[in-house]
Amino acid sequence: MLDKTSIATLSLQDDEVTRDAEYFEYTSSANPIGAKLISRVPYRTFLNSLYDDGPTRIVPLDLSSELGVDYPATGPGLMASFVRIVAGEKVSVNPNATSQVFYVLEGHGTVAQNGTAFSFGAGDFFSLPGGGEVVISAEGTARLYYVNDGPLLSYLGADFSRARFTPTLYPVARAKEELDKVSNAPGAAQRNRVSILLGNAHFPQTRTVTHSMWAMFGVVAPKTMQKPHRHQSIALDFIPNCKPGVYTLVGTELDANGDIVDPVRVDWTPGMAFVTPPGYWHAHFNESDEAAHVIPLQDAGLQTYLRSLDIQFAR
Repeated sequence: MLDKTSIATLSLQDDEVTRDAEYFEYTSSANPIGAKLISRVPYRTFLNSLYDDGPTRIVPLDLSSELGVDYPATGPGLMASFVRIVAGEKVSVNPNATSQVFYVLEGHGTVAQNGTAFSFGAGDFFSLPGGGEVVISAEGTARLYYVNDGPLLSYLGADFSRARFTPTLYPVARAKEELDKVSNAPGAAQRNRVSILLGNAHFPQTRTVTHSMWAMFGVVAPKTMQKPHRHQSIALDFIPNCKPGVYTLVGTELDANGDIVDPVRVDWTPGMAFVTPPGYWHAHFNESDEAAHVIPLQDAGLQTYLRSLDIQFAR
């Protein structure tokens, strides 16, 4: 039988375990973006001037204040950075993340993690798990685009546990060969996107570069446009090369003709990155005389696994 002291102690404990409980009417709370309880992913462009010259450094593309979080993030589940490494120098990264994907815009060198080391050159992609320091050394001055899923783990309050894949290199020659096959295939001009996805043998269901991320390598031919599409993953788009006259239109709605209503225009320049928010329609236009390439890095590995990616194409 409980005495008065025990009852008082239990009452205090009840207060402690119920004090954070809240209750909300469903229709006013089920859509937190519409109710303005949570911020939308913002449009943002990051120009190549952030890492074109100067000393060795990592330039975080941080939108944490706009996203309302207290850890670095470019999107709710992804963190993007520009990396510049002067010839003969190196940088290291070791985020609390499960997946890291790099694209080499310029230069060559070596990368090492947990006893695995390999060389990289301009145009290569490589993916690395978390769980160990990554050291990138430049033999010729290098610039890279780098995205990891650290913000996802920060939101979950989780730590890296085990690697789901091993370091993987996607050499530029093979990536271009595969993209050329797609570009030259019958009917390519009628496709919504002319691109390849980088996959990993460990993830046959999602066909993505890691279990949480995907990497697309796409081309927009001269004097063409790629019609709008949308998906529920954020796209952190990187532009490796283009000529003036290439741009993306982004917006929330389509008209009866399948065109984006009141779009935001993002003009491409080589080495830039920009954010395409989840759920927004986006279309690519190339009014120049040369092919342009785009590399979206997304959290679509996770979204595909959750069956929530929901890609839609304008008719």
